[in-house]
Formats: sequence, C-alpha cells, structure tokens
Amino acid sequence: MCRGSRHIIAESCGVPNLSRYRKVPQLVALGEALRRARISKGVFQEQLSLLAEVDVSYVGRIERGGNSVAILKLLKLTCALNMTLTELAAVTEL
Repeated sequence: MCRGSRHIIAESCGVPNLSRYRKVPQLVALGEALRRARISKGVFQEQLSLLAEVDVSYVGRIERGGNSVAILKLLKLTCALNMTLTELAAVTEL
C-alpha cells in the first residue's frame, strides 16, 4: 500500500518518473533549441501546440528536456514553426 507524500507514492507504486530524461544533454539541447526557435518567431507554447496538434504540456516537457520526443511529433513541431528538422538539428548541434 502506498502511503505518505506524493513523492514517496510515486516512487513506491511504480509511477513513471518522466523527468528521468532531464539529464540527457542531447534532449536538453534539443528542447532549448526548440524554445529559442519558438520565441524568435513570437509563438507561444499554446499556439505551437495547436498548430502541431500536440498537448501543450508535451511541448513544455520537450522544451525542458524532460521528454524523449518522437520523430513524427518533432516534424510536426518544426513544420508548425516553418522550419525544417535539419535547421533545428543544426542549431542544436546534434
């Protein structure tokens, strides 16, 4: 049985910790590059999520480097920002 704080509950009940990817430098770099591109184009996270047909919380997790992003979702996001995946990768220096 799970008892105690939410943190303890999450660890002891097997709830996935989505932040385990935060320390992967490539995901952090990709997220930062996506955020810079979005901001430079004057697009809010909410607008990007609507244009790319993804959840706004997913966009936030990607930008923080907390989610491993599927290639098709990344293509939708870059397309919504009128850029190519190649352009984003070049900025990310992957």
